[in-house]
Amino acid sequence: MGKIWFYMLAIGILGSIFSNNLGELNKVILTEASRGVEFAISLAGVMALWMGIMNIAKDSGLIEKIGQKLNPLMRKLFPSIPPGHKAMSYMVMNIALNMVGAGNGATAFGLKAMDELQTLNHKKDTASNDMIMFLVINISSIQLIPFTMLKVRMDLGSQNPSEIILTTLFATIVSTIVAIITCKMLESRRRYR
Repeated sequence: MGKIWFYMLAIGILGSIFSNNLGELNKVILTEASRGVEFAISLAGVMALWMGIMNIAKDSGLIEKIGQKLNPLMRKLFPSIPPGHKAMSYMVMNIALNMVGAGNGATAFGLKAMDELQTLNHKKDTASNDMIMFLVINISSIQLIPFTMLKVRMDLGSQNPSEIILTTLFATIVSTIVAIITCKMLESRRRYR
C-alpha cells in the first residue's frame, strides 16, 4: 500500500512540474493538509464516543447478549467458528459500529476479529471462508445511521444532512444481501473450498 501511495504522489508531483503548475500544487498541499487535519479532529469526537460505548457494552456483557441473539444468523454465516470463540464477539462489535456509521472505530475490532479468525485458519497463507465472509460483510456494511457522511454533509453546508439516511439504508441492505449471497455461492464451489 505504501508503494501505491508513493507512486500516486510521485506521478502527481512530476505531472505538476511538467505542466508548470508546481505553485498550484504547493498551494493545494498547504490548504488541503490543514483541512484534512481539521476534518480528522472533528471526527475524533464521534469515533471516541462510539468506541467508548462499544467498550462499555463489551465490559457490561451487552455485546455477549447481542451476540447470543444474533447467534442463529452468525452461525449460518460463519459455520466453522466454534461457539463462544472471541472472533464472534469482535465481529459483532465491528458490525455494530459499522451499522451506526462509525467505520473508523470499527476497524480496531475488525482487525482483532481477523487475528482471531486466523487462529482457526488451517492454511495460514490463504484466507478462510469465514475471513472472506467477514470481510465482505464489513465492506458492504449495512448503515443504520451514517454518522460520518452526516458530519461531512453538515460541514459542507447541507440544508438537510439527514435526508440520505433512508436511501443509504436501502442501498447498504441490498449490497450486503448481494455480497453474502455471492460469497455463499462461491463457497459452495469446489475451487473455493
